[in-house]
Amino acid sequence: MNLDSALGLDREPHGSSDDPDLLDFSANTTPELPPGVEAAYREAFAAARSYPAEPPAAFIAAAADYVDCDPDAVVPTPGGLAAIRAAIGLAVDPGDTVLLPAPSFGEYAREVRLQGGESAFVAADAVLDADPTGHALAVVCAPNNPTGTDYERAELERFAARCRAVDTTLLVDEAFRGFTDRPSLAGTEGVVVARSLTKLFGLPGIRAGFAVAPGELGAALASARRPWNVSVPALATGAHCMRQTAFIRATRERVSAERSRLAAALSERFDVESSNAPFLLFDVTDCERSVDRVVADARERGVAVRDATTFRGLDAHVRVAVRRPAENDRLLAALGVDGAADDGAADDGIPGGTDV
Repeated sequence: MNLDSALGLDREPHGSSDDPDLLDFSANTTPELPPGVEAAYREAFAAARSYPAEPPAAFIAAAADYVDCDPDAVVPTPGGLAAIRAAIGLAVDPGDTVLLPAPSFGEYAREVRLQGGESAFVAADAVLDADPTGHALAVVCAPNNPTGTDYERAELERFAARCRAVDTTLLVDEAFRGFTDRPSLAGTEGVVVARSLTKLFGLPGIRAGFAVAPGELGAALASARRPWNVSVPALATGAHCMRQTAFIRATRERVSAERSRLAAALSERFDVESSNAPFLLFDVTDCERSVDRVVADARERGVAVRDATTFRGLDAHVRVAVRRPAENDRLLAALGVDGAADDGAADDGIPGGTDV
């Protein structure tokens, strides 16, 4: 990263609404919190009078158990995006090319540009069929944001092997992997896995995550990591969350059931993508309303949805998160979908803003 690469680089648009009068379906964080998480955060205050332990062994052990990998391969980061930046910064030099899925998380391309690299885009649903030869890095988002596309473990392993064969580092963004029962690719040779604790545990402001990479990749990431790069409260809260197996299981079950219900209802009016993530992407082309109109109409009914036209390759799409049943009924009503609760659902005790 240097002055020339950073100057003039715009911020990427993201979901999330700060309006307390809106029920937020534009960000993909769960509305539920793990039990005991507030107490864990508060109890960490006294320890925050000192610098975090180096290395933060308790967090590393919890993360290794969480994704079933060697603790020596875990590198704590302040959020999943920090893990992504570290991996791209390690692999990409000015003039390098990086294989990226599209549509997908916009920050990948931004981070590549910050390093002076160039992005080579390939369709997200075909990224594992792409040739990684000649690229410094290949990126896979699994499940993919915003489409919800996921990939079988065997397919990912085969792609990882092809990347290793041509000396291309593979970065797998598993920000939404915790919502599935599929195993992490963490610990695979030649692969950096980026994990976020934002989505599954409903704590985007905590900024806790980690990277996993074995061998020289992991050693390099660990050496490059700044000391004390994750706060004491974030380390304590993150470790607590990753041990909440009952919460994780219940969240997966709720999201799976509600995603299926929402997809069926939305399909009556929109073209809905199949998803393995805690969100749904749909095309509004055939509903006689523009994306702007769909977003504005929902907002007038107290619901924020994500304008997905900011993702590369999408020009008529909206993305919505999967929340709790009564909240999802409000979403359907706001989108004018038949079978949803009537406007009285707004008075059912559901708060207007994001529930954290």
